[in-house]
Amino acid sequence: MAEKEGRPDDPLVGFQFRLDLGGKVVGYFTSVNGLGSEHDVAEHKVTDPKGHAVIFKVPGRIKWDDLTLSLGVTNSLDIWKWRQQVENGDMKTARMNCSIVMMDRDFSDAAKWDFLNAWPKKVSGPQPKSDSNDFSIEEMVIAHEGLVRNAA
Repeated sequence: MAEKEGRPDDPLVGFQFRLDLGGKVVGYFTSVNGLGSEHDVAEHKVTDPKGHAVIFKVPGRIKWDDLTLSLGVTNSLDIWKWRQQVENGDMKTARMNCSIVMMDRDFSDAAKWDFLNAWPKKVSGPQPKSDSNDFSIEEMVIAHEGLVRNAA
C-alpha cells in the first residue's frame, strides 16, 4: 500500500471545502468567511485594598460571526429553497445544524466546523457582465447560534 505524500500535520490547502446541510452536501464553495467568535468585554471597576481604582476586564456575551459563502452558479436550487423557508416564516424547518468540511489533497475529510441552528439570512445571485469571462458567483450569508471546530 502506498503511503500518502506529506506529513499528517501538513497545512490543508484552502480551496477544497463543502457545506453539509443536515447531512446533505449542498455545495462546494469558492470562499468562506466568518469562521469565528468573539466576546464582548465587560469592565468591572473595583477598589483594591490600598484604595486604588482597578478595572478588571471579564468576558461578556459571546458573538458568533455570520458565515459568508460564495459558490459558482449551478443548476442546484438547494440554497434558494433553504432561503425560501426563512422568507415564508418557517423557521422551525429552516434552522438546521450544518458543517463546513475541508478536505485534504486526496479529497478525504480533514477538518470540520459544525454550526448550530443555522439559517440563511441572505442569498444573492450573480452579477453578470457581458464583457467578462469570470464564473458567475452566488453568495449566501448564514446566521447561527454556535460554532465547534472538530477533526473530520
